[in-house]
Amino acid sequence: AAYRVRIALALKGIDYEVRTVDLRVGAHRDPVYLGVNPQGLVPCLIDGDAAFSQSIAIMEYLEERFPEPALLPKDPAGRAKVRAAAQVIASDIHPINNLRVLNYLKAELGQEQPALDRWMARWIGAGFGVLEANAGAPYLFGDAVTMADLCLVPQFYNARRFGVDLSMFPKLTAVERNLLALPAFEAARPENQPDADSPA
Repeated sequence: AAYRVRIALALKGIDYEVRTVDLRVGAHRDPVYLGVNPQGLVPCLIDGDAAFSQSIAIMEYLEERFPEPALLPKDPAGRAKVRAAAQVIASDIHPINNLRVLNYLKAELGQEQPALDRWMARWIGAGFGVLEANAGAPYLFGDAVTMADLCLVPQFYNARRFGVDLSMFPKLTAVERNLLALPAFEAARPENQPDADSPA
């Protein structure tokens, strides 16, 4: 989710300071961080005295504060379609495949890694199937990069981390390739961050 926000910040040319919250060591449960973001998740955007959580809400906030370049179409129908596609990833795929769910499946329900990999593939495949059926070119909704594209690229990254077969999604793969050619997407890649060994 933090990856999505980094792309939005880069696309809009907004300077920001990174403060790493390493989920693997439980930094998100630190009382200091919980004082800023009571949900204890990443990302959290601090702008002045205000703190915002949830990547979609953060991207909407950035869109309203810094409207150019736009991440949503001008027309209401187009905006609704982009938001729906973004939510396929942010609401239907990502939450049930994030670290806290995978840790619960492993620690509490005794699932081994092959079962976790199947779990990931099942839900990524279901969501990607919907997006594949409606994908445009060169980006998800044609010539303009949208909020949906900002959600797609990080989800592809996770899919590859877990060895998900992406051959069934040639249109999405082409969209991802086109997006990764853009400087903002390259700058936001996890391996290009100062905390490159961190999952946030």
